[in-house]
Amino acid sequence: MRDYEAGFRLRESLINVVFPRRCPVCDAIVPAGEGLICRACVSKPQYITEPRCRRCGKQLMGEEREFCVDCLRRRHVYDYGYALYDYQSMKKSIYRFKYGRRCEYAAFYAQDLYRRLSQEIRLMNADAMIPVPVHRSRLRQRGYNQAELIAAELSRITGIPMYEKLVKRTRKTAPQKELALQERQNNLKKAFNISTNVVKLNKTILIDDIYTTGSTLDAVALELKRHGVKSVYFIALCIGEGM
Repeated sequence: MRDYEAGFRLRESLINVVFPRRCPVCDAIVPAGEGLICRACVSKPQYITEPRCRRCGKQLMGEEREFCVDCLRRRHVYDYGYALYDYQSMKKSIYRFKYGRRCEYAAFYAQDLYRRLSQEIRLMNADAMIPVPVHRSRLRQRGYNQAELIAAELSRITGIPMYEKLVKRTRKTAPQKELALQERQNNLKKAFNISTNVVKLNKTILIDDIYTTGSTLDAVALELKRHGVKSVYFIALCIGEGM
């Protein structure tokens, strides 16, 4: 990790001379030497901490339960996962990253993920990181897959290989945020396809930006498990409140 950080800092300092980085929280230009986030914003992200749901990773209000209400009501296909931030504290950041071409935020997100969740990622003992894919039409429109940018940075830090072409989104679906739970599940039926043989993969980590109901992760996990993957975990940047 030290070698990675030293090399990363050198590369970032050179890039920052020509293309000054913007703070992923406030979007102001980060002064040289301050890293990837300005000093005024270091304390602003709200992190998910214990107690958290043992399935989806939502923040729990008390320690009397292991699972949030949502996970008690429904079963998931994925095994379990973690999220880094409370959605409300970082929603503007994620919006700019996703729709405003702030691709440089990915480096900060990945470092923050590793800083907070390195032990959890290590215990997953995964063979691969798989970014949740977007449909080719959305990729053409946006120019990039935000989950792939995060996965690429996190892959470099952890050494876990990224398989960005393994899962394809074959059907364009309506935006999940506009749908109710049952509509989300129906919306994603047959939306994903495995493009190559995954028989050699035993454990995988799905990477996504926002966890809402888990329907997208379940749909991808279902295809992976149908093709022989035994365990499917996930890491997400943001998640909403739990109970």
